[in-house]
Amino acid sequence: MAILGNIIKGIINIKDTLTPDIDHNEVQEEVLKSILKTAKTTQFGKHYDFESLLDAEDIPKAFAERLPYFDYNSLNTNWWNKLHEGATDVTWPGVPHYFALSSGTTGKTSKRIPVTDEMIEAIRESGIKQVFALKNFDLPPDFFEKEIMMLGSSTDLEERDDHLEGEISGISASRIPSWFRGYYKPGEEIAKIDDWDDRVQRIAERAEEWDIGALSGIPSWIELMLQKVISHHNLNNIHEIWPNLQVYTSGGVAFGPYKKSFQALMGKPVTVIDTYLASEGYIATQIRPETDAMQLNTENGIYFEFVPFKPEYINEDGSLAPDAPSITLKEVKPEVDYVLIISTVSGAWRYLIGDTIKFTDVERAEIKITGRTKFFLNTVGSQLSVNKMDDAMKVLEEQFDAKITEYTICAKRGEDGEFYHFWYLGSDLEQPNEEKIANALDDALKSANKNYKVARSKALKGVKVTVIAPDLFYDWNARNKKKGGQVKMERVMNEEKFAEWEDFING
Repeated sequence: MAILGNIIKGIINIKDTLTPDIDHNEVQEEVLKSILKTAKTTQFGKHYDFESLLDAEDIPKAFAERLPYFDYNSLNTNWWNKLHEGATDVTWPGVPHYFALSSGTTGKTSKRIPVTDEMIEAIRESGIKQVFALKNFDLPPDFFEKEIMMLGSSTDLEERDDHLEGEISGISASRIPSWFRGYYKPGEEIAKIDDWDDRVQRIAERAEEWDIGALSGIPSWIELMLQKVISHHNLNNIHEIWPNLQVYTSGGVAFGPYKKSFQALMGKPVTVIDTYLASEGYIATQIRPETDAMQLNTENGIYFEFVPFKPEYINEDGSLAPDAPSITLKEVKPEVDYVLIISTVSGAWRYLIGDTIKFTDVERAEIKITGRTKFFLNTVGSQLSVNKMDDAMKVLEEQFDAKITEYTICAKRGEDGEFYHFWYLGSDLEQPNEEKIANALDDALKSANKNYKVARSKALKGVKVTVIAPDLFYDWNARNKKKGGQVKMERVMNEEKFAEWEDFING
């Protein structure tokens, strides 16, 4: 009998019973007031006169009218760079003890995003919320006695001046409380290994020592780790070595495109729980099994705004037009794509995180990630978002009985001078008929997107498809950034980046 597991599950059930329902609109207004009050004496707060904002009749409206939108480049150039010159009280009181390094999906240069003690606490609180939400998934008591494999970036953070630097998953893992360390795998020693291949090799070597009940990490890297363990031990599936694996906590990207390839590595079904942890904060987490949507963490250090995702509001580089209108949580509608804007306890203000989302349940504040502003493909009016591309990949997987784990696309002129969409698909297909796949992809996108269908009847000449091994996508990431952690493949490339990509593939 799982005595400890029954105790832990009982505590979770009691905590859930005693926790009142959240009024998301109300707590969001309180979060905004709190962060404005805390930051009013900072350089940023004085510049935008937070003191008078707090006296406004409609604080959210006044806040949106006074502050412009910021992305990383504008906020870093005008404000955050002062932190590296020794300034204090810049956009948040004091100085941050951590900086999250993020190259995202678009470049080699690491962004340095402040992570304050208040943000560490907000992430911790949101993590506790996720743990208590496990009650809703009806997991057996023995699950709560199993170990958890958290595959993030290295926890060996780099000291720089008066702070530590690393990816957010490494920072979070380095702050794991002492009571949790017995459950946490691969353990501190292996987690500090910087080279991703070396770290995964050590995990594979020691895999049979552990009783893993849950996995956590970005799907593409989790899959590669599982493949390594399976290969190293000559297994048919991962459950032959981890028979009690019951839960996978995904994060960072939509799980849908990886579902088929992930399931192929399993010996039996596992519960998939989506989370949304970014370098800027813990945005959302799935709290119930009836949906794969995630609930915004409205009460823990982040104030949210939303800009309707329309071509006229998005600049070519993925930034927002200055006059793009924002709305609050009170005003959102279901099944409408929005650009996500956040203000946080790390001193990010009206910050374009780069993701687009839609609400599936407004009252519960539940969302799905639908794409990236920089991955919105609107050449010759095709208006393709990442979620439409992901949906098309599912159609191809079913039609050709294949797994398509990665893809990238570029819109450019072909040798005949006409515009085409050039696709590279990472798939296990043997001897693929690329012309047939291109026609099926074209048909799927026409059915799913009326703007694409119109574009295909006018300036967009057609679709070109090249099928390659999925490993080439991971090798590209390794060359341009590094493997593992928060690194994700760019779905849409401009012509310059695409030329580098094709040189890499052909080389």
